[in-house]
Amino acid sequence: MANKRTFVNINGIVLLDKPQDISSNKALQTVRFLYSAKKAGHTGALDPLATGLLPICFGEATKFSQFLLDADKTYQVTAKLGERTTTSDSEGEVVETRDVTCDEMQIRQMVENFIGVQDQQPSIYSALKYQGKPLYFYARQGIDVPRPIRQIEIFSITVDEIALPNVKMTVHCSKGTYIRTLVDDLGEKLGCGAHVIQLRRTQVTGFDGLPMFDLPTLQAMSEAELADKLLPMDAGIQHIPVIQLTDELADRFSNGQRIKWLEGDLGTYRVYRESTNSMLGVAELEENRNLQPKRLVSQN
Repeated sequence: MANKRTFVNINGIVLLDKPQDISSNKALQTVRFLYSAKKAGHTGALDPLATGLLPICFGEATKFSQFLLDADKTYQVTAKLGERTTTSDSEGEVVETRDVTCDEMQIRQMVENFIGVQDQQPSIYSALKYQGKPLYFYARQGIDVPRPIRQIEIFSITVDEIALPNVKMTVHCSKGTYIRTLVDDLGEKLGCGAHVIQLRRTQVTGFDGLPMFDLPTLQAMSEAELADKLLPMDAGIQHIPVIQLTDELADRFSNGQRIKWLEGDLGTYRVYRESTNSMLGVAELEENRNLQPKRLVSQN
């Protein structure tokens, strides 16, 4: 009988280069098994079609995944003009075919119109939840449900290559942006329809310049090598300012108590024990100058 795998407490983050054609959850569970980690989570799902950066959080790092979900992201996308599909990507069925009559200049000009703050309605095939179930659950049954319109921001779009009917672009956008919806909207504005045929996430703010690893590379690593690839639990939130506490205040904060703090602007802070530079959690400095714990790191 094979030895039963023992799962252990691990804290940290590994940057996975997710392969195509598997779900983010499948990728997560594969990496979790490699690390024998008791607790793991990812920071924003990628479609099975999509590849690229998927931060995997272990242990205490999962407590800060929401801050990574809120981060800006960058994608490389290839859109195929002339065809619209049910899912706005190549995994769906083609529902409309139209001639591509626009030229390169018209495409570049139209793309520029999408830069800035705008409202976007997510695809019915997205993982956004309605009454506890993802929208695609209803879409596959032909059930129409409300889809909230959300405000997003496109910081920049670069047209990298045009080889009609394909257009390759790099998109830097805010949280909550659906690239499939962006491409579908672009196709409608151009009058020919469009869908995504390739999508890759290249960057998540907070992990700029850090290497990511594909599954075969991680699977070939020893236990020590895997451990060496782990980033600290606060790696993705370095943009949040820091407050250092004395041992006395750190003990109170770690027990969930508010701390009176008179310095700095109101807002979110990373909180550390000054004597050891160990992270205690994330807190909100409120108008009454109370430092209110929001996410605490277990000190066990």
